[in-house]
Amino acid sequence: MERPLTGIRVIGMEQYMAAPYCTMLLADAGAEVIKVERTGRGDARRSMPPFVEKDGARKAGGFMSYNRNKKSFALDIQKPEGQEIYRGLVAAADVVVENARPGAMDKLVLGPEAMRALNPRLVYAAISGFGRLPGHAGPYGNHPAFDIVAEAMSGIMNAVGFKDKPPSWTIYGMADIYSGMCTAWGVMLTLYARERTGEGQMVDSALFDNMLSLNERMVTLYSVAGRPTNRGEPTLPYPRGAFLCRDGWVAINIPDGLTWTKTCGVMGRDDLVDVGRAGPGGTPAMDANELAEIVAAWLADMGRDEAVDTLNAAGVPTGPVYGAEDVFADPQVAARGMLMPIDDPDVGTYRFCRTPPHLSSNPELPARPAPNLGQHTAPLLRELLGYDDARIAELAEAGVIQVR
Repeated sequence: MERPLTGIRVIGMEQYMAAPYCTMLLADAGAEVIKVERTGRGDARRSMPPFVEKDGARKAGGFMSYNRNKKSFALDIQKPEGQEIYRGLVAAADVVVENARPGAMDKLVLGPEAMRALNPRLVYAAISGFGRLPGHAGPYGNHPAFDIVAEAMSGIMNAVGFKDKPPSWTIYGMADIYSGMCTAWGVMLTLYARERTGEGQMVDSALFDNMLSLNERMVTLYSVAGRPTNRGEPTLPYPRGAFLCRDGWVAINIPDGLTWTKTCGVMGRDDLVDVGRAGPGGTPAMDANELAEIVAAWLADMGRDEAVDTLNAAGVPTGPVYGAEDVFADPQVAARGMLMPIDDPDVGTYRFCRTPPHLSSNPELPARPAPNLGQHTAPLLRELLGYDDARIAELAEAGVIQVR
């Protein structure tokens, strides 16, 4: 069955997480993704734990997860012959996605301006810490950045954790994953625009921008009310957070007085309903911390499943706080097919996260395993660039390419 991006060819000059996650989304959607990797080592995540091993084969779980449904082309772009090959690949492509150090591709005359001159229909997506679009790079444009830097500067770290503790990061790689999603969205926008104009354009995706946009509530609260958002200081009038039950934690959100009234009814505390009748835009008579203590005391002797079922039945949004074991055992996760089995011929079958959303006409995703380094170099040279076996062998001997 054809996928939405069938017929679109993507060159991924990528490593680590942000760009590989972006191109994985495009590959899952049906695009042909050619992952360009350095010879010898390949993507750095090929060498990062956790590893799986079987019968002498050893592969990195993170690489397997973010690089399914792709082709690997091992190429030394520092060599003139490698640059010539790269230009040939780009000339035959619709999209380039890269997250090289800012300026690195320009020094090789392989950056967005040169590649779009070569292929005017090209969509060139560049992911960096602070952005690279000429005229909008800003004073930090050449600064190095990883996900935690974007979390810190976007204000997210300042909102996570407790008042008497240091700022806290969220989940490893969140800025990379979210930036990959934002970049894929940008690629889709430009492909759609190309249908009308016939020309491609640059997609400039910055980790800092993307995380700041994710922290929209902080921006709105300060812009509209002049109120900063600080960790450990509740800004909502009603309880919101994790509460400990007898055998685990549950997450509860009580967004308004109506939901508080429902909560009081479930707890058998109708005497507390009045604190939730402050009126539109008002605040309850008791603050959120005091209300949370009441809810916590009620939940302390309840089982986690009982608390979830009771509160959800009453219309109070509640869910269990899961660990990995819970996620892998959850029937909703199974029903949605969110843990895809990927069968790797070298190390066996493992489950990885499915990319959302589901499409009614294309609900199932392709499940080809992440490629071995240089697995597709020779076939692509033959099919796309017309190289014969003798030339391919010559380039491999010279270290310009790596074949498997």
